[in-house]
Amino acid sequence: MRNIMKPATTLRRLALWVLFLIVPVAVQAQTQLGSAAALRAKYDAVQTQIGKNIFGRPLVLESTEASGQLSGDIFAVLSHPFDQVSASLSQPGVWCDVLMLHLNTKYCVPRGSGNARSLAVSVGRKFDQPLSEATRVDFVWQPPNIGDDYLSVRLSADKGPLSTRDYRIELEATPLGNGKTFIHLGYAYAYGVAARIAMQGYLSTIGSDKVGFTATGKDSAGEPTYVGGVRGVVERNTMRYYLAIDAYMDAPKQLPQRLAAWFDSTERYARQLHEVEREDYLTMKRNEYKRLASPLPE
Repeated sequence: MRNIMKPATTLRRLALWVLFLIVPVAVQAQTQLGSAAALRAKYDAVQTQIGKNIFGRPLVLESTEASGQLSGDIFAVLSHPFDQVSASLSQPGVWCDVLMLHLNTKYCVPRGSGNARSLAVSVGRKFDQPLSEATRVDFVWQPPNIGDDYLSVRLSADKGPLSTRDYRIELEATPLGNGKTFIHLGYAYAYGVAARIAMQGYLSTIGSDKVGFTATGKDSAGEPTYVGGVRGVVERNTMRYYLAIDAYMDAPKQLPQRLAAWFDSTERYARQLHEVEREDYLTMKRNEYKRLASPLPE
C-alpha cells in the first residue's frame, strides 16, 4: 500500500478524497428536473421501484460514470411534510448539520449573508484529526428556489482534494400529500489525472473490496454481486448523504439522536457502508461538534 505513491501522506489524502466525494450533478450528470411538475412525473415513473427495492426504504439510486466525471442521484420519499422539509433544507446552517454527519466532514460553518453565502468545510479521515491535517473545501451557497410546491437547493465548489473539481450538491423537493415529500438528491464532481491515479491506487489496495448498491449479477453461490470501482464509490457517498438528510429531518434539534440514527442507518448496509465502530463514530463526532465553537484556521 505504501508503494502506490509517496508514503503515507499522499495515501491518506487519496483515502480522504475517495471517502469524501461530496457533491451532486456535474455537466453530464442528471441535472435538476426544475419544477414540481417534472419532479412529480419522475415520482410517477419510479413509484414501483420506490415501493419494492433492495434498500427496505422508499428510494431509487442511480449512478453514472462518464469521461472524467462521476455522479449519483437518489430519488426518495421522506416521511415529513413539504413545509418542514423546505423550511429546513433551504437554510445553509442546516446543510452544515447534514454534512457533519458524514465520517469525513471535520468542520462546517456557514459564512456571509443575504445572497452571498458559503459553507466553509474541512474534510479529513475517518477518525479524530486536527484541522491542520484536513483539507478545506469552500462551497458556494446559491439562493434557493422556494415555492409552495417546489424547493431547489444548490451548493458548488470549484476545487476539491487532489485534482477534483466542479463539486455540486443539489436537492429538489415537492409535496406528495399525507405528510410526505418526494426529493431528488444529486451528487457529482469532475476529476483530473492526479485524482484518477489516486483512485486507481485506492481501488487496487485498501478499497479493493468496496462495492456499491447496483446489482451486476450473481456469484457462484447465487448471491448478488454489486458494482465496484468508481461507480461504487459515488453510490456509497450518495447514500451517506441521503441518510444524513433523513436523520436530520427526524431529529433536527437532537444531536445525539441524529448521530446515532445516521450511524445505525448506515449499518443496515454494512456491506457497502461500514467503516468504523459505533462508539468510535459517536465519540469522534461529539469532539468535532465541540470544535465548531472555535474559528476555522485559514
